[in-house]
Amino acid sequence: MKIAVRRIAYIIGFALIGVYGFIALRGPQGIPALLEKRREIRDLEEQNATMLRENEYRRARIQKLQNSPSEQEMEIRKKLHMLREGETSFILPDQPKADRPLPDGAPGPQ
Repeated sequence: MKIAVRRIAYIIGFALIGVYGFIALRGPQGIPALLEKRREIRDLEEQNATMLRENEYRRARIQKLQNSPSEQEMEIRKKLHMLREGETSFILPDQPKADRPLPDGAPGPQ
């Protein structure tokens, strides 16, 4: 009789531990939270890699501007909209937005 009671107590104990583990893993601090954290980590790693590439590009650009007078001149002319004597600049109006949906019954472009 003692052995049967002990076995039942062990079975009940293991069942309670199993139920608690199942509830803990399904709860807000369980597997869904772990998956969300891993996704956030992956996104942040991608952002870091993108920022590193941008920093490298900008370092190379700064180096090029420091060492090349022609690059400096092009950058200054672009920023200040300056032209050399005899050069012509054309400023075109903005293109109309073509991806805007037309109202029903309105004629389309011809």
